[in-house]
Amino acid sequence: MQKVVIIDGCRTPFLRSGTDYMDLMSYQLGAYAIKGLLAKTGLSPGLVDKVIMGNVISNIRTPNVARESALLAGIPASTPCHTVSLACISANRAIADGCLEIMAGHAGIIVAGGVDHTSDTPIQFPRKMRKKLFHAQRLKTLGDQLKFLTSLRLSDFVPERPQVAEFTTRRVMGQDCDIMAARFQVSRGEQDEFAVRSHQLAARAHDAGYLAQEMVEVSLPPKFRPINRDNGIRGDSTVESVSKLRPAFDKKFGTLTAANSSFLTDGAAAVLLMSEDKAKELGFIPKAEVVDFVFTGQSLEDELLLGPAYAVSKLLQRQQMELSEIDVIEFHEAFAGQILSNLKALASDEFAQQKLGREKAVGQIDLAKFNLWGGSLSIGHPFGATGARIATTTANRLQKEDGAFGLLAACAAGAHGHAMLLKRL
Repeated sequence: MQKVVIIDGCRTPFLRSGTDYMDLMSYQLGAYAIKGLLAKTGLSPGLVDKVIMGNVISNIRTPNVARESALLAGIPASTPCHTVSLACISANRAIADGCLEIMAGHAGIIVAGGVDHTSDTPIQFPRKMRKKLFHAQRLKTLGDQLKFLTSLRLSDFVPERPQVAEFTTRRVMGQDCDIMAARFQVSRGEQDEFAVRSHQLAARAHDAGYLAQEMVEVSLPPKFRPINRDNGIRGDSTVESVSKLRPAFDKKFGTLTAANSSFLTDGAAAVLLMSEDKAKELGFIPKAEVVDFVFTGQSLEDELLLGPAYAVSKLLQRQQMELSEIDVIEFHEAFAGQILSNLKALASDEFAQQKLGREKAVGQIDLAKFNLWGGSLSIGHPFGATGARIATTTANRLQKEDGAFGLLAACAAGAHGHAMLLKRL
């Protein structure tokens, strides 16, 4: 079985939705990331065997956004492309699928990542209006058309408001996180402190050039002003300032606020995967080997955001490793309460015994190894792209910090989890 290595990664700057990417489409952001990756690595587009991209909010005009992004980035039409969707771990799924193709010998070079553009979220008419419009396709005579027009009501034109909510439970993710934070006794103060930590670390990483090395500059017409920084990072955040915000979900008892929750974000990211043999053949120096990865599913009622705890436990058991052996740790920060709940779950003997089939806790995560360049709370979270950003950061941190093993993990809607183990090369 072929070994899979990560050559490098590249992403667009992540921007708050409704800002500078407002007039773009998802495939255009995806193209920036892919083209930036090719330019960064010097790889000829014609050598790419396949492009796999994750995406959550799909534009009806570009349902296979991987294909449109690849073509715009200069990948030949002869290269097959497909899109996958697994909520906030869509890029993780795309990378895993690319790894499996390489391991099986079906491909030698794959571009994998993801894109999401919540500024371009499709807005639907109510179902009754959609039914009328569907049947209107068969109208032939003037009389039929007049009858259709007279059937329309003002309420038909009121759009359905998009909502980031679980289809099964009808709860938005923030509501679930409020419940989980209370269950794990994560205080408002702890959440605010962690959120401020994320923003301050991201600001330092940007100033040090660590985040810039992962990005491709984006310049948009007509002014072509260069965009080269994530615009959600607030390096001047303090616990005192964020503690003044009111709860965002449970208005009475909740502890989640706009400051300790990730924000809607536009962006794209991609990584270059190769078989170890192909990398040697072409003279590329890999940053890391993809050792193993897992995906998990949990209860939607009370474990929606506990995916990292389950996935990390399963991955370490598969590899017969201890948490203490990991040098670099990167978790997706959906909410500060979600991160802190998962850290408490991993450190709990009771949780290990009741939920993970372990006698003792997975272990206490050392924050000196954890999300040192910021995370989704500060950098942003384009749903389909975050996994590729985290994989790139993990590989880069392994190189920068001279670590041996890197662990990345994420939760996702639908009560899914993911974890991946990287080894520095």
